[in-house]
Amino acid sequence: MSRMGIQAATTMRELQQKLDLIGHNVANANTTGYKTQMANFSSLLYQNIDNFSDEEANSVGRVTPLGIRQGAGAKVGHTNNNFTQGALITTERPLDLALTEDRQFFEVAVTENGETETRYTRDGSFYLQPTETGDSALVTSNGHAVLDQFGEGIVITEGFDDVALDASGQVVVERGGVTNAEAALSVVEAIRPQFLEQTGQNLFRLPDVTETGFEANEIIGQVANVNVAVGSLEGSNVELSTQMTELIQTQRAYQFNARTISMHDQMRGLINQMR
Repeated sequence: MSRMGIQAATTMRELQQKLDLIGHNVANANTTGYKTQMANFSSLLYQNIDNFSDEEANSVGRVTPLGIRQGAGAKVGHTNNNFTQGALITTERPLDLALTEDRQFFEVAVTENGETETRYTRDGSFYLQPTETGDSALVTSNGHAVLDQFGEGIVITEGFDDVALDASGQVVVERGGVTNAEAALSVVEAIRPQFLEQTGQNLFRLPDVTETGFEANEIIGQVANVNVAVGSLEGSNVELSTQMTELIQTQRAYQFNARTISMHDQMRGLINQMR
């Protein structure tokens, strides 16, 4: 295949990834606490054609490598997450919380393949799940344990009359007409949110910190003064109008590259007929 075809085909493949990303955003337009993902493209300019016979004459004042730099399309360099605050939705449910600051997350424990890992979410719809001992654990809508400020799962011993969450993230338990704060939710702030990775189920995780050049506490830090909205949930920050505009632009770029391949085939066919 010629360079023209390679360039168009490569770009089409990467544009398809952006279309998939836009579809994922639209599908989660009503997901609690969902953050929009954005694709960033970079050019594939790595091929060099050495076509200068007099290198000394052409190298005077030149700071780039000799020859013609031949591109091979574009690729998705990386994806970013838009962590701006979503609109608050009032539910009046005592176990629903909405974070009111950007880049703040609840800490939860996720167990996969026998290993437990701390992950982060903006989804504050919590529930009480009975345990084998008769107590109740505070969990997310997917059944993941919600962690307290000490990194332990929040478990409420049996015999309580009511459980609620307050504006400072404390778990307030009523027993025999007396209410006490028996635990406090762990809320963290992403100091460098660009390092957070999406893992599905509206969750984020820390990557291998050795590859970032920072310590874990330089990426994620504990929030001392927690302030949340009780009886509310944070809606998705997906703007459908923006996503539709991105969809149209990406589809047109995909069509242009497909047309490039079609026209290239027609031109080669004409050349073959002329022989």
